[in-house]
Amino acid sequence: MPSTPTTYEELVNRIIELINIIVPGIFALIFVYFVWKVIDAWVINAGDETKRKEGRQYALTAFIVFIVMISVWGIVSMIRNSIF
Repeated sequence: MPSTPTTYEELVNRIIELINIIVPGIFALIFVYFVWKVIDAWVINAGDETKRKEGRQYALTAFIVFIVMISVWGIVSMIRNSIF
């Protein structure tokens, strides 16, 4: 069982460890949602033009969200490495 942090540095390191667990989980959830929407729109409802347009919109939105999330994660990592 992990001990309780006694210094500010230990507390910050615990928070960073928690964030390092949560962020990949969020990436995974968004990826699964993206894959499901693409399969739903382009495979299950392939004959419905409105569903295909909706799937195209989800794919574009998910791609933009992935790029923004990776960029923010990289910037935070750079800042963290330069400060700590």
